[in-house]
Formats: sequence, structure tokens, C-alpha cells
Amino acid sequence: MAAPGCALSWLSLPALLLLLAAGGAGGAGGAGARWSGEGTSPHLPSIFLGRCAEYLALLGPQLRDKNCTAIWEAFKVVLDKEPCSVLPSDYDLFMNLSRHSIPRDKSLFWENNQFLVTSYAENTRRFMPLSDVLYGRTGDLLSWCRQKNASGLDYQSCPTSEDCENNAMDSFWKRASIQYSKDSSGVIHIMLNGSESTGAYPVKGFFADFEVPYFQKDKITRIEIWVMHEIGGPKVESCGEGSVKILEERLKKMGFQYNCINDHLPVKLLKCVDHSTHPDCALNSAAGSTRGDVPSLYTEQSASLVIPLLVALASGAQM
Repeated sequence: MAAPGCALSWLSLPALLLLLAAGGAGGAGGAGARWSGEGTSPHLPSIFLGRCAEYLALLGPQLRDKNCTAIWEAFKVVLDKEPCSVLPSDYDLFMNLSRHSIPRDKSLFWENNQFLVTSYAENTRRFMPLSDVLYGRTGDLLSWCRQKNASGLDYQSCPTSEDCENNAMDSFWKRASIQYSKDSSGVIHIMLNGSESTGAYPVKGFFADFEVPYFQKDKITRIEIWVMHEIGGPKVESCGEGSVKILEERLKKMGFQYNCINDHLPVKLLKCVDHSTHPDCALNSAAGSTRGDVPSLYTEQSASLVIPLLVALASGAQM
């Protein structure tokens, strides 16, 4: 690897600096690096089709009449469009081919705690958040866009909302969020991050703008808000405070019955699997409740019931 460096030794310092600057621009993606987001995910078609096939085989056998190839063909229409000219409606056919019913009482919405939600949902066993429905699973954590003014995918960078409104990923999640909200029914669950410095409920965002407005009053019986705090982290907001209060008032105006819980016990137990020795995860003795104290992890549950649950969660997390 030293030989290429020797070949440059005859260049003057200014020329060498110019050459390195040009090379650095090319290494960063050249024209493709104009956008602020990650480029198209490598092997996008294979990942998409593989996820679809796996979902139908293992998680949704009742959906086996769906055609993953047709779903991909409907999805990749946006890859022929300019990267800042993709509308939510461009995913309509894809959505019609991939959508399916969501079990009653199983919808789980969230802000600023995606991976906690994914862990707690446990691959649709407990809940079915957006990333666990077929159309959400195919696009989860992936990026995609066409090159600007050229054919082919841009693997260097893709636009985000910082670059333009009608980019491929934002339009996808707007369309998916709207559909997910419309199809949710029964008891609706919302998990917020009360340790988030900017507030647990962003008043502008996918949840506020493309999910809450599409809640179906005739299909929803009640809404549960869980405000979770990081183990050992700050309690920036809790139920009835700040942006959480804004969400509560919004739901009330919309005519929904709701209740708000700080650090929902089953979710906190899951968080404590990774922080078992932290004081926030200490399991007080049952005698504490007789003195009127509030145990760290529970109210009204005895330690004899909570400890086996924590062990079971830890075992499940290791599988």
C-alpha cells in the first residue's frame, strides 16, 4: 500500500493539497454527498424481500396469500422518482398490497424510545408497533433514494426533512403512520420518554402530526400513556407535566378516555434487566408497604411476585 503514496512525491505541496481535497470530496460521495441522510441501504431489494418472506412465514401465516414480489414492485416505484419529489400517496399501491389488520388492544405508539418499544413488543408477542406490521417491517431502519438527475440508487446519501419535505423515507413513514393509526382499535398504548431533554411529547413530529390526528373515535375504547424514565436518568417530564400535559389535553379535546402512568411496571422491569444493581431497580421488601412507603418498582405487588417476573424477563432477553 506504500507504492501509491510514493508516486505522489514529485508533486508540489499546493498541487498535492488540491489533489487530496478533490480526493476527499470523492471519498465522501462526491455529488451524492449533497444530502444530510444516510445513503441507500446496500442489498435493499434482498433485505426487503427477505423480511417480507420471513414475516409471512413466521409471524403472519394467515397472510400467505400476499405476494412479496408484487409488494416490492409497488414499493420500488418511488426509486424512479427524483429524491425530493416523493409523496406519501406514491406508496398507496404498496400499502394496499401489504396492509393487514392489527389485533385489538395491541397497538403501541411511541416517541424517542424505539428500541425499548421493539424489545417490549417482543416480535408481536406482546404488542404490534408500526415496525411489527408487514409494511413497517419491510422498511424499518433502512434508507433508499434515487440519484438526483440520474438513474440508479444513491448509496452515498439521501435527503431528510432538513433537505426537503417530500423525500422518500419521510413520505413512507407518513403514509405508514396514517395507515397504522386508522387500523388501530381497542385500548391504544403510547410510550413516551420522560427523560428526553426536549420533552416527552414532541408537538411536531410523526406521532403528533400523522398518528394522533388519525385515531378513530369509533374504534378506540381507551388510551394508555406510559411515561418511561431512563434508569438513573433525569425525570424531565412526568404525567400531567409539560408536553405530556399538552398530549393529555389534546386527547381530552378529541373525546378520548385516557390515563397516564409513570414508569409502567412491566416496561421498567425490562429496562432493569440491563441495570439490575442500580438503586432505581432495587426491589424493596413487602414490609415497606405497611409503613406507607412506595416501593421502587411496584405498588401493591409483593416481591415474591415481582422477582420471578424479573428473572423470566432476563431469561427471555438472553434467548
